[in-house]
Amino acid sequence: MKMRIRKTDSVAIIDLSGKMMGGSESEQFKSEVKRLMGEGVKNILVNLEDVPWVNSTGLGTLIAGYTSVKRDGGTLKLLNVTDRIQSILMITRLGTIFETYDNETEALASFKR
Repeated sequence: MKMRIRKTDSVAIIDLSGKMMGGSESEQFKSEVKRLMGEGVKNILVNLEDVPWVNSTGLGTLIAGYTSVKRDGGTLKLLNVTDRIQSILMITRLGTIFETYDNETEALASFKR
Protein backbone atom coordinates (compact mmCIF):
# COMPACT_ATOMS: atom_id res chain seq x y z
CA MET A 1 0.00 0.00 0.00
CA LYS A 2 1.25 3.46 -0.87
CA MET A 3 0.24 6.71 0.77
CA ARG A 4 0.28 10.34 -0.32
CA ILE A 5 -0.77 13.28 1.87
CA ARG A 6 -2.42 16.43 0.51
CA LYS A 7 -3.72 19.35 2.51
CA THR A 8 -6.53 21.67 1.54
CA ASP A 9 -7.91 24.29 3.90
CA SER A 10 -8.38 22.53 7.24
CA VAL A 11 -8.50 18.99 5.82
CA ALA A 12 -5.69 16.52 5.26
CA ILE A 13 -6.40 14.06 2.45
CA ILE A 14 -4.65 10.71 2.64
CA ASP A 15 -4.61 9.11 -0.81
CA LEU A 16 -4.06 5.36 -0.46
CA SER A 17 -3.27 2.91 -3.24
CA GLY A 18 -2.87 -0.84 -3.16
CA LYS A 19 -4.38 -3.45 -0.87
CA MET A 20 -4.84 -2.64 2.82
CA MET A 21 -3.60 -5.84 4.37
CA GLY A 22 -1.95 -4.70 7.60
CA GLY A 23 1.68 -5.08 8.52
CA SER A 24 4.11 -2.18 8.19
CA GLU A 25 1.63 -0.22 6.05
CA SER A 26 -0.84 -0.18 8.93
CA GLU A 27 1.80 1.21 11.23
CA GLN A 28 2.73 3.81 8.62
CA PHE A 29 -0.92 4.88 8.30
CA LYS A 30 -1.34 5.13 12.07
CA SER A 31 1.85 7.16 12.46
CA GLU A 32 0.79 9.54 9.64
CA VAL A 33 -2.57 10.10 11.33
CA LYS A 34 -0.77 10.74 14.62
CA ARG A 35 1.68 13.12 12.93
CA LEU A 36 -1.15 15.06 11.28
CA MET A 37 -2.97 15.37 14.59
CA GLY A 38 0.27 16.57 16.19
CA GLU A 39 0.36 19.31 13.56
CA GLY A 40 -3.12 20.37 14.66
CA VAL A 41 -5.05 18.76 11.80
CA LYS A 42 -8.51 17.79 13.06
CA ASN A 43 -10.14 16.73 9.78
CA ILE A 44 -8.86 13.78 7.78
CA LEU A 45 -10.28 12.41 4.55
CA VAL A 46 -9.04 8.96 3.49
CA ASN A 47 -9.26 8.44 -0.26
CA LEU A 48 -9.73 4.74 -1.07
CA GLU A 49 -10.19 5.15 -4.83
CA ASP A 50 -7.08 3.09 -5.64
CA VAL A 51 -7.59 0.50 -2.88
CA PRO A 52 -9.07 -2.65 -4.43
CA TRP A 53 -9.22 -4.69 -1.23
CA VAL A 54 -9.26 -4.32 2.57
CA ASN A 55 -8.87 -7.31 4.86
CA SER A 56 -9.77 -7.44 8.56
CA THR A 57 -6.41 -5.97 9.57
CA GLY A 58 -6.90 -3.14 7.09
CA LEU A 59 -10.35 -2.47 8.56
CA GLY A 60 -8.76 -2.42 11.99
CA THR A 61 -6.30 0.18 10.74
CA LEU A 62 -9.11 2.42 9.53
CA ILE A 63 -10.98 1.96 12.82
CA ALA A 64 -7.84 2.82 14.81
CA GLY A 65 -7.38 5.99 12.75
CA TYR A 66 -11.04 6.92 13.19
CA THR A 67 -10.87 6.35 16.94
CA SER A 68 -7.65 8.34 17.38
CA VAL A 69 -8.95 11.30 15.42
CA LYS A 70 -12.34 11.28 17.16
CA ARG A 71 -10.72 11.04 20.59
CA ASP A 72 -8.68 14.14 19.70
CA GLY A 73 -11.86 16.03 18.77
CA GLY A 74 -11.54 15.58 15.02
CA THR A 75 -13.27 13.75 12.21
CA LEU A 76 -12.09 11.03 9.81
CA LYS A 77 -14.19 10.34 6.71
CA LEU A 78 -13.79 8.04 3.72
CA LEU A 79 -13.75 9.04 0.06
CA ASN A 80 -14.25 6.98 -3.11
CA VAL A 81 -15.07 3.72 -1.38
CA THR A 82 -15.30 0.97 -4.00
CA ASP A 83 -18.41 -1.20 -4.16
CA ARG A 84 -16.39 -4.15 -2.89
CA ILE A 85 -15.15 -2.27 0.17
CA GLN A 86 -18.57 -0.68 0.71
CA SER A 87 -20.10 -4.14 0.97
CA ILE A 88 -17.47 -5.10 3.58
CA LEU A 89 -18.37 -1.97 5.55
CA MET A 90 -22.05 -2.91 5.40
CA ILE A 91 -21.51 -6.56 6.38
CA THR A 92 -19.39 -5.51 9.36
CA ARG A 93 -21.82 -2.68 10.21
CA LEU A 94 -18.96 -0.19 9.95
CA GLY A 95 -20.99 1.63 7.33
CA THR A 96 -22.92 3.15 10.22
CA ILE A 97 -19.72 4.54 11.74
CA PHE A 98 -17.80 5.89 8.76
CA GLU A 99 -19.15 8.78 6.71
CA THR A 100 -18.41 8.00 3.06
CA TYR A 101 -18.41 10.24 0.01
CA ASP A 102 -18.10 9.62 -3.73
CA ASN A 103 -17.10 13.18 -4.55
CA GLU A 104 -14.10 15.03 -3.10
CA THR A 105 -15.78 18.44 -3.32
CA GLU A 106 -18.80 17.20 -1.33
CA ALA A 107 -16.56 15.45 1.17
CA LEU A 108 -14.51 18.60 1.79
CA ALA A 109 -17.68 20.70 2.12
CA SER A 110 -19.01 18.26 4.73
CA PHE A 111 -16.24 19.26 7.13
CA LYS A 112 -17.51 22.87 7.09
CA ARG A 113 -21.02 22.02 8.28
